[in-house]
Amino acid sequence: MPLSLALTLTTVLLAGCSGTAGDPGKVEKRDASASASASASTDSGGGTGTGPAPEATDPLDPDPARLPTTKAAARDFIDRVIADPDSFGPGVVKRSPYESDPATWPVLGKDCVWQQRKPAFSVLATRTRSFEVPAEKGKGPVRLAAVVTVHRTREDAAWEMAESIEETMRCPTQQLREGELIGSMVAAALFGGEATQTNSEDALSERGQYQSSELGGPYHYAWQQAQTLQFTVAVTGKGAKGRTEREIDDLVVQAQAAMLVRLESAVEKQS
Repeated sequence: MPLSLALTLTTVLLAGCSGTAGDPGKVEKRDASASASASASTDSGGGTGTGPAPEATDPLDPDPARLPTTKAAARDFIDRVIADPDSFGPGVVKRSPYESDPATWPVLGKDCVWQQRKPAFSVLATRTRSFEVPAEKGKGPVRLAAVVTVHRTREDAAWEMAESIEETMRCPTQQLREGELIGSMVAAALFGGEATQTNSEDALSERGQYQSSELGGPYHYAWQQAQTLQFTVAVTGKGAKGRTEREIDDLVVQAQAAMLVRLESAVEKQS
């Protein structure tokens, strides 16, 4: 079931934003991390506006008692939902450092460069994990990341999704960190119930080109993020020499689907 979400995101391109991988411009929030502030979004007509889009029909029936309301409960929730190496499939290992500092939160600056800041008040907890498909003969390493963010409210999570769209439009080329750029970005968005998107209230994806002073490029870049209730989950894949777009997309799809299944299991009502 969750695979339908990710597969749809990979194939339906609704809004295009392009740049060049050599332009200035993403720290790794798109490395599967979430947006920081709530300054832009989509209005009820589907265009750029001043608030998040209307709530979609819940794809699941949550038990209010199972929804985290404290920072400690949010951290425990993340432990149960966030991807591990097996979530991506065979051959994926942990990178070092494996987990992000819980006291930091990535913010995209006006200069289109990502910076680490203190988490927004709306965030109860957030965590990013880093993974890799090691290099082998004729193929470079695939860098992967997964993130789960627990907001205080559903509206806070919707704001995060809305800002993610605004960020791509504002900065089609972004500097992830020193020596790493993404560009030529194309973004897609689907609300719950659209096409085969039935596993979250809102879903986003980006495809583009990744360039690294260490690994070269440009190579394929893929990012997906989904929002349900007060939660967002996201996955990023960065290509490398000898790696196909399909290979990167499949890794992202599988981990995203795994986290959505875990999320549903963590909050749905018990029979």
